[in-house]
Amino acid sequence: MLDRMKMARSVFYYHLSHLDDSDGYGSLRQRIKNIYEDNKGRYGYRRICAVLRNEGETVNHKTVQKLMRQMGLKAKRKKCHYHSYKGQVGKVAPNILERDFKADKPNQKWTTDVTQVSIKDQKIYLSPILDMFNGEIISYSISNSPNLQMVKTMLKKAFKEHKDLKGLVMHSDQGWHYQHLMYQELLKKHGIVQSMSRKGNCLDNAMMENFFGLMKNELLYINQFDSVEDFEQQLKKYILWYNNKRIKLRLKGMSPVQYRAHYYREINN
Repeated sequence: MLDRMKMARSVFYYHLSHLDDSDGYGSLRQRIKNIYEDNKGRYGYRRICAVLRNEGETVNHKTVQKLMRQMGLKAKRKKCHYHSYKGQVGKVAPNILERDFKADKPNQKWTTDVTQVSIKDQKIYLSPILDMFNGEIISYSISNSPNLQMVKTMLKKAFKEHKDLKGLVMHSDQGWHYQHLMYQELLKKHGIVQSMSRKGNCLDNAMMENFFGLMKNELLYINQFDSVEDFEQQLKKYILWYNNKRIKLRLKGMSPVQYRAHYYREINN
């Protein structure tokens, strides 16, 4: 019936739940729906519950889960396998991190990688830097080919925003970009220590792989894009949202940018 009427299940269940608000959850249902839509359907009940609590709402996660089920709301994600672009491999730096991804402060441990996306038979490459302290994307570049300029642009953007990086560890896989003399010299110029994963072991760079997985599950796989240019625009919006609004439960229900600001407030008090 819903297919014939061209009505979404979420719309049907939302209006169905509003036929009787005698349970006293009418305003909470509306707030849940607003949070869900503001984040383009990417939040499940745990994150929506965290947002409500951040706003001062005393609510049980089971209640949020029940109301979302009544309204037909669930996180829009599609689990698919993906592969980062590796290029040729070799070894020019030790694995300093040894899977110790914990960072006590910003700009202590960064990681980078390149991933490939295909849009209408055209390939596009994303090269970001992620801070392991809060999962924030420090800088990124987008290119139509996995060239050296892509990585160079990414580094220059990061160095423009962050000046004192002496002692920072920059981790990557063994891709050819990171073995290039130019890349090594740019790191050394800023006092950055280079670290590399073991050959063919993606778990050594799990935090970067996790970001790529989130981006593809929350953006790429659940949307249709008219062109590479369309995807690029949506990707930029996604990274902006990811940094500033997408809350992480491990960051006490804050977004990466909010958590970084919280850290600096704490140490300055």
